[in-house]
Amino acid sequence: MMKQRVLCLSGSLRWVSANTAVLQAARQLAPGTLELELYAGLGSLPLFNPDDEVEPLPASVQALRAAVGRSDALLIACPEYAHGMPGAFKNLLDWLVGSLEFPRKPVALLNASGRGSFHAQAALREVLVTMSANLLESACVTVPLPGAGCGVEAILGSEALCAELRAMLAALSAQLVAA
Repeated sequence: MMKQRVLCLSGSLRWVSANTAVLQAARQLAPGTLELELYAGLGSLPLFNPDDEVEPLPASVQALRAAVGRSDALLIACPEYAHGMPGAFKNLLDWLVGSLEFPRKPVALLNASGRGSFHAQAALREVLVTMSANLLESACVTVPLPGAGCGVEAILGSEALCAELRAMLAALSAQLVAA
């Protein structure tokens, strides 16, 4: 059986990000049916301007779209800032709106906030649905991390967090196989 490629998108630019850490932990816990790749170009994307969405696209945008195109699904972990998604992540999504690679792409959401960042999650869902994402509800979960600065080691050191991540990854894998 061929592995399903999942592109992991962290909505955080922070050097020490719980959202990035939970995606890195998920990468280490992924079953053999999934290959998780962490996208690292969020900070290199230019500000979106529809006038700039012409060929040739900026190299960083081309790389993003190519990575999305190579993936069978996206796994998104996005923090909440001021009751919304961070501007840098909305910018990433704006660059995907006009792409051919994104529509109908299966997407799972991983909310890493122990404080319940529900405003950003609601906004993210609204944007993704508007962009024609295929939200995989059974693979959309909240994994309450202890707080900002929680690292990969702390996540992997928690049996409860590992169990939640493995269950989410199993649901994601099952959804992709069924599709």
